Amino acid sequence: MNYASPSAQFTFDVNQNTTFKKDDRNFINEVSIQQLNTLGNVSLLDVYLDKNNIVEPHIHQNASELVYCITGEVIVSIINPFTLELRNYPNRPGQVTSVPQGWWHYDTAAVDGTHFLAIFDAPIPEVILASDMLRLTPPEVLAYAYCLDPAKVKDTFGPLNQSVLIGPPKGCHQGQPNAHLTHHAHSAQPPYNQGYGLRLNEQSDGNPRRPQVIGNGWAHLYHNGP
Repeated sequence: MNYASPSAQFTFDVNQNTTFKKDDRNFINEVSIQQLNTLGNVSLLDVYLDKNNIVEPHIHQNASELVYCITGEVIVSIINPFTLELRNYPNRPGQVTSVPQGWWHYDTAAVDGTHFLAIFDAPIPEVILASDMLRLTPPEVLAYAYCLDPAKVKDTFGPLNQSVLIGPPKGCHQGQPNAHLTHHAHSAQPPYNQGYGLRLNEQSDGNPRRPQVIGNGWAHLYHNGP
């Protein structure tokens, strides 16, 4: 970058680049090297969520992420591919959570008016969304891979016809099915106690299940993209 060039950009209004908007209370602004060409190896998402709204499960295949809470409370849920545990980290103003590159995670607002930043060590954050993987994989493949009823799989994922990003989608008529998402991080008992999480490498009877991590885990599998 020629920092003496008249085209060098040193300031930008992030509010002018909304990359996803569910409604006036749930939306994501972004700044990357595409908006601010003097940026180095950094970019960010500026996220606003109301209670029980969720940034759907996803991975960032090209960057690590630091979640910084500004207002409200955001629960960052991460699956550690090395321990096969789901961990839930509530973040209130001034608190942060680190998400390593390629790790499966999602973010849930515990209160209305939650505002947080997702900061990345890449000039453009890339993402692979669960909604895209589910809707683009033929239901027959999911049914065959997991020994499921093909008709039920097709019926279940049939309405999923676009990227979601902030869920539940507008028009969802299932009441408040996501209330448990904000409850689990505050529960006093396992398996949803803060810092413990659900142990994915245990069976329902408490006996250990053989770990299924391959190589260096998801961070390795997805490092070079899908």
